Amino acid sequence: MPFVLIDLRDKKTAEKEHLPNAVNIPLEDLEKWKDKFPTHKKAPIILYAEDDEKAIKGFTLVRSWGYINAAYLPGGVSSWKQAGGQVLSKAFKKEIVYVPKPKPGSFPVEEFKKIALSQEMSDKYFILDVREADEYAQGAFKFAKNIPLSQLEDRLNEIPKEKEILVHCATGVRAEMAYNTLKKAGFKVYFIDAKIEFQNGKVNIIPNE
Repeated sequence: MPFVLIDLRDKKTAEKEHLPNAVNIPLEDLEKWKDKFPTHKKAPIILYAEDDEKAIKGFTLVRSWGYINAAYLPGGVSSWKQAGGQVLSKAFKKEIVYVPKPKPGSFPVEEFKKIALSQEMSDKYFILDVREADEYAQGAFKFAKNIPLSQLEDRLNEIPKEKEILVHCATGVRAEMAYNTLKKAGFKVYFIDAKIEFQNGKVNIIPNE
């Protein structure tokens, strides 16, 4: 989920009806769950309770942990239902799971890993490495084509129009810039929003948060 939803009411009350995708953490237990919250401090955290006073207490505590996008739902379940929102019973999420919303044009990092590290290149994809030549020389994916971002507009003819282009760099920044250039030129293109480091014959791929 691209957000975390916390139901601060006691378990018995919360089981009767709660918002979809909510995790039940009674207010008195919230402090104990601190280490189970996302490491990404920009993660949207939404809390609700049976009354706003309790919701604000939970919100204030979570905000004190550094979650700048924490908020509470005024009116809790009642206001949610009045606005036409769906409620569920018993089907709580067991743990907090936060998956950041991907940037437009980005390609799933785990799927990219499978493609880029495969022993055979899929006919569907074309991997484009837009790092500088000296970076490329230090390590690269087996089937990647290196065209530095600074040369990209002058070398578009080297990129196949019939394939899906997967662009990467070292941090995702140049890849996103290349994505915009190629998309404007009519290519079917995606970029890898991740940090990619080649070292001693190995590669480390870490998704950006």
